[in-house]
Amino acid sequence: MLCPECQGGTMSQSPTRIIGITGGIGSGKSTVSNYLADVYKLPVLDADIYARLAVQTGSPILSQIVARYGSDILLPSSTLNRRSLGEIVFSSPTERQWLEQQIHPYVRRCLETELKSISQQCSTAVLVVPLLFEAGMTDLVTEIWVVYCSPTQQLERLMERDGLTLEQAQARINSQMPIQEKCDRATVVLDNSSTLEALLTQVDKAYDITTVCFPR
Repeated sequence: MLCPECQGGTMSQSPTRIIGITGGIGSGKSTVSNYLADVYKLPVLDADIYARLAVQTGSPILSQIVARYGSDILLPSSTLNRRSLGEIVFSSPTERQWLEQQIHPYVRRCLETELKSISQQCSTAVLVVPLLFEAGMTDLVTEIWVVYCSPTQQLERLMERDGLTLEQAQARINSQMPIQEKCDRATVVLDNSSTLEALLTQVDKAYDITTVCFPR
């Protein structure tokens, strides 16, 4: 779902139940959110979509990125070279913090705007926010589902999905909060180290159990 106008302001209304899905990079967050959308017909707001919108061609944030790193950070099409930017920010905590300070407020405004817009149509919504804890967005949700898998699986999935080297994949994992700390702060922990069927069975159980507190 695209954010129509992210002009700021505070959220005056939102769905009664907001499931925040987070976890380590490459852990299976999209698998869980896609299942909730397909089976339970829940609206899903994905922070990564808004993060991409934040740096689209012509955006103020992209202009700030170019001003900081030079025009070489752009592809010939004048779009952001994400791989080059990734090499910078995942090798420097200072640069990663600077980038997040530009993008996170934009993403938050988009999520608030979308939650307000769907509040009259549904009582339950799903937010997929990889950096839910790190970005300080836990106040946007009413419950937190953390998806995790073994460190070896996470590395293998990330390398295969994004075409990264072992070192590049490890740098991206290390940039996030340790998964155990996320699990300790979760309402629900979903183990994605086994089969897809096993994961989705856990999702069904989590949705049904927590629905007791949020009647449909």
